[in-house]
Amino acid sequence: MTGTDRHRSRTALVTGGSRGIGRAISCRLAREGALVAVHYGHDHAAAERTVKEIEADGGHAFAIHAELGVRGDAARLWAAFDRGLTEQATHPSHGVDILVNNAGITLPRTIEHVTEDDYEQVFAVNTKAPFFIVQQGLGRLRDNGRIVNISSGAARSAYPAIIAYSMTKAALDQIALSLARQLGPRGITVNTVAPGFTETEINPTLRNPEVRRSLAKASIFNRLGVPADIADVVAFVASDDARWVTGQWIDATGGVRLGL
Repeated sequence: MTGTDRHRSRTALVTGGSRGIGRAISCRLAREGALVAVHYGHDHAAAERTVKEIEADGGHAFAIHAELGVRGDAARLWAAFDRGLTEQATHPSHGVDILVNNAGITLPRTIEHVTEDDYEQVFAVNTKAPFFIVQQGLGRLRDNGRIVNISSGAARSAYPAIIAYSMTKAALDQIALSLARQLGPRGITVNTVAPGFTETEINPTLRNPEVRRSLAKASIFNRLGVPADIADVVAFVASDDARWVTGQWIDATGGVRLGL
């Protein structure tokens, strides 16, 4: 296996772990020794590809399915996790050490074009689902564990074109503050990692070369982020090296906010 062993003997769950930033996080944690539950909502083939890639690199992973944004989603996710973990001979004990709430959907519409259905769906996936995933996962989360929520730089900046999406991430940010205080006595850290403009499928506007150039210029590094940029930050926050960091909003935008 390549990389360090700082997550060896740990079990991780990454929601939306089969594509984009989630895929990069899954692969990075697995390279560092974790058994990774790769969650997916719709794309079974992508999840299987991610698992096979991890295994080809010498790591361990399994795919779990649960559609988010519908009633009972958290319960179904954890039931799938429990079943999948039972089948893993390398990690026979139940429980999770690292929970990464990464799954999310975007809504590229200004306020006058957002319908009630749009609003309810984006909040159901981006805010409600992680809230109840954490709630129902607390009994499984081992002491000295890690919760990492993937937010967005848009939560602290003005982007009228994605107002409802930005609101979901701003709401998600509060979870780290409250839970870090509640779970600190157990040695559990809770942090938020906020990407900026990143090369993923969630942003359809990146298909436009002019938009790509404009967004790349927003970073002080004059480029779009790539999923590995975010995965590297998450791997650190999820490690023992970050044991003294909790309740924090970590800017992983490539310096986008420095120019605002």
